[in-house]
Amino acid sequence: MDFKKHTLKSGLRVILAPQKDAPAATVLVLVEAGSKYETKKTNGLSHFLEHMVFKGTQKRPTALAISKELDGLGAEYNAFTSHEYTGYFAKAAARHSERTLDIISDMYVNPIFDSKEIEKEKGVVIEELNMYEDTPQRKVGDLFMELLYGDQPAGWDIGGSKETVRGLTREEILDYRGKHYVAGATLVVIAGNLESLGGEKEILAKIEKQFANVTTGEKHGKEKTTESQSKPEILVRFKESDQTHLVLGARAFDLFDKRKYALDVLSDVLGGGMSSRLFQKVREELGAAYYVRAGADLFTDHGFLGVAVGAEHSKLEVVIKAILGELKRVADGDFSEKDLRHGKDHMLGKLMLGLETSDELAMFYGGQEILEKELKTPEEAAKKLAAVTREEVISVAKDIFRNDRLNMALIGPYKEKSAFEKILKF
Repeated sequence: MDFKKHTLKSGLRVILAPQKDAPAATVLVLVEAGSKYETKKTNGLSHFLEHMVFKGTQKRPTALAISKELDGLGAEYNAFTSHEYTGYFAKAAARHSERTLDIISDMYVNPIFDSKEIEKEKGVVIEELNMYEDTPQRKVGDLFMELLYGDQPAGWDIGGSKETVRGLTREEILDYRGKHYVAGATLVVIAGNLESLGGEKEILAKIEKQFANVTTGEKHGKEKTTESQSKPEILVRFKESDQTHLVLGARAFDLFDKRKYALDVLSDVLGGGMSSRLFQKVREELGAAYYVRAGADLFTDHGFLGVAVGAEHSKLEVVIKAILGELKRVADGDFSEKDLRHGKDHMLGKLMLGLETSDELAMFYGGQEILEKELKTPEEAAKKLAAVTREEVISVAKDIFRNDRLNMALIGPYKEKSAFEKILKF
């Protein structure tokens, strides 16, 4: 798949990823601004700012004006905030691409941050935090990050706390935006059928015009994540529930590490699908869970492999021991060439199928650029995966599946972690 990357005079980066004859096009704007760029006092500001961008612009002064116009295009649109970046996107029929670009760029460049809307939106965001508290399957992932990284930005909740959200001021929002929403930290990706936007030069001219007012100041950095661990660590959150939700995993390395492809294969074989080892062991053999999955989550300066399970209370100890057993088996070399082929074929299939739509294609390129500043085509990524060897997977497993890297966060009807400390070890 072809793509073109450009850097405008302002420092704004642009990626064009055409899909000939595709029915739709996606406009995605990514910015290097997430919860890891916040202070303790302003934790949650990145996510709150994402909400406020939808609340009105100079040209479209209300949230209704924005949503009504996008809905009128039949568009799919949303935004998201992560630890290291924030994204805004809209996907619509290809003939609407110019209007889609106009709307998303207007939201990004010209939000008005009405004081009354800020106060109202605090209630909305707090209800979002309440929703996540009532969704232990999701909340346990936040607890796992807290367990790994503690009281530093990587360990803080992306949404912040009710207290920090209530305390946010318009001045803090504008100050943060001025420091981080700058041209050099902004990336515009347009993927799909681009014919209605004209040729490459025309598209770039339109983007340059739409984003002409983006700040060109200096981009402020983020705090480097520190890691320290000498023994298995556990975090327990009490909640009366019908099942225990847990994440059990190990510290790994950052996304610039060449071993990341072997780590991806390892996590896929362990818990990447219904034929994976952990799914077969925990769900099919033990009948102890509905969902069980594994995945690697890598950032610019840290990373981990985690296994997530929703397990029956009475079988929790058996499930934990079963997970540890499967991890240890791979570290001890129980990983065949057949396992390797199966994992790689599964991942390669998912990679190609996932890029059939313009929004996935936009995020494929955008995610690489905003974090790594280096782009691979799907074919190049596939070659990297295909080159992974059995020995490399075993070596990664042996390196990360150690007691001094082992962590577990869980939510369930438990008040003490002592019972789990006895079993959480290789």
